[in-house]
Amino acid sequence: MQKVVVLGATSGIAQEVQRLLAHGGKEMMLVGRSPERLAAIRGDLLARGAREVVTFTADLADASTHISVLEFAKSHLANFDTILLAYGTLLDQQECQHSVAVAGREIETNFVSAVALLTIFAEHFESAKTGCIAAITSVAGDRGRRSNYVYGAAKGALSLFLQGLRSRLFPAGVKVITIKPGPVKTAMTDKMEKSGMFADPKDVARDIYRALEKRSPDVLYTPRRWRLIMAVVRAIPEPIFKRLSF
Repeated sequence: MQKVVVLGATSGIAQEVQRLLAHGGKEMMLVGRSPERLAAIRGDLLARGAREVVTFTADLADASTHISVLEFAKSHLANFDTILLAYGTLLDQQECQHSVAVAGREIETNFVSAVALLTIFAEHFESAKTGCIAAITSVAGDRGRRSNYVYGAAKGALSLFLQGLRSRLFPAGVKVITIKPGPVKTAMTDKMEKSGMFADPKDVARDIYRALEKRSPDVLYTPRRWRLIMAVVRAIPEPIFKRLSF
């Protein structure tokens, strides 16, 4: 891992991963909606030791921007070897379940646009017969819960897509990593009541950085305890699970 394209570079988790990449002297292309924030992050990463940082402004929820993202990466970060998809939204579940428009926006951003973007980059890596695709989904996608099932449905669908993509790209030598964090203390979760189950983004970033370096595992639960927690959650029989209030 030497040249990394970060899709959603201004997210809380992405910024912590980028700092680790900078300390490792990596080259990066940062993609996000705000040119001002990208410029500030770029300056910080260069000061931390990044070899090179280029930025590209795009709303990744808009699929019409995706081809230009790839073309910019090919011309400004030649022979990039890794992409990290780190953008998404966590809209209010009550609004989602009472508004088709809001629910659709949640699915469009977290699943449809991600699939469109990853499909384009998958073609590039498959032709090159090398590379690593990593995408942040969520443990919320492992089972539908009443408190966030629209968000969870989008993340679960993305995880399933990544599983199929991993199988497709295996013969070409391209790695695909599904990253499933539990709840993390970031701007996305600011309005949520915090508990001891919320992870520090620095800890999550360290797990992601190690996975990118090793190109392994296929599915990363972070923090690690969430692999066991979600195994238990998935094992609860449906007649019992539907009565639980979480």
